[in-house]
Amino acid sequence: MEDVRRVISVIVMNESSVLARVSGLFAGRGYNIESLTVAPIPSSDLSRITIVTNGNKRVIEQITKQLHKLVPTLKVIEHEEMVEKEMVLVKFSSDQNIADIQVLCEAYNGGIVNAGEDMIIVMAADESKRIEYFLEASQRYSPLEIVRGGIVAIER
Repeated sequence: MEDVRRVISVIVMNESSVLARVSGLFAGRGYNIESLTVAPIPSSDLSRITIVTNGNKRVIEQITKQLHKLVPTLKVIEHEEMVEKEMVLVKFSSDQNIADIQVLCEAYNGGIVNAGEDMIIVMAADESKRIEYFLEASQRYSPLEIVRGGIVAIER
């Protein structure tokens, strides 16, 4: 069976140790987490954990069954048709061509978010593959630092 990339959202009670138990479930079975994002759901006592992982169909089924068994888990969503985004922040020296960097950012749903005397910080938010393209293209401007966020996804 061939490995496939899967995005899984888990709705859990927003309480201590839940994230440790979810990540422990993956680690204990040798499953890799490619991306992990956690945020509270507004106006509730719940959180959404978005996990990107790889595995064959049997492994993915095993993961979702185990997630359902965790006590604070209320819902597990295996995304089929979704909108998916990832964010990245990149710091550049202000010696670089800021106008060119701005144009590059705009092509990837981003822009300059902070500027100082000796640096600028930009943000881009797009599909993961396009974020990879953005990072490749930004290499010509010698980034000083790159921080990628996790993936967030919502069913269509």
